[in-house]
Amino acid sequence: MPGKAAAFAVSLRDELAAAIEPVGDLAAAGAASDIVITCTTSQRFFITRDMVQPGTFVAGVGADSEHKQELDPALLAHCTVVADLLDQCCAIGDLHHAIEANAMRQSDVHAELGQVIAGARPGRTSVGQIIVFDSTGTALQDVAAAAAVYRRATGQAQCPRFAFDA
Repeated sequence: MPGKAAAFAVSLRDELAAAIEPVGDLAAAGAASDIVITCTTSQRFFITRDMVQPGTFVAGVGADSEHKQELDPALLAHCTVVADLLDQCCAIGDLHHAIEANAMRQSDVHAELGQVIAGARPGRTSVGQIIVFDSTGTALQDVAAAAAVYRRATGQAQCPRFAFDA
């Protein structure tokens, strides 16, 4: 796989004009990162508490069924957890596994994403705070993300208006 990782990094480096470097040591990569994003089909966690340094933002995106898991329950229990949809994350996200392992309860979750965006709950409150975003996926958030990517790609300040047939 190292050859595929290197080829992928070169492809992205050229496409994005950004510094992209494949690594062979996941723990070292996590420890050196300010942002960790997982998006896999893993059925067992591979990001552990000791891989994440103070101040890191972790987005767990791949655990979208009760059998998928990317983040160690101990990591979630140690961090400020924000869920896209709390009930859904408790049923199928990495949060589901943390609750099942008795590492945390639903009431330990800091906020839902909508609460942070609306200003009803604070986001980061200290430089060293580790925030874990447990994302199980919602269609509305997918549309909002796609609109933001579209705006940035086309240089538009606002999203185009869409018309729907009733």
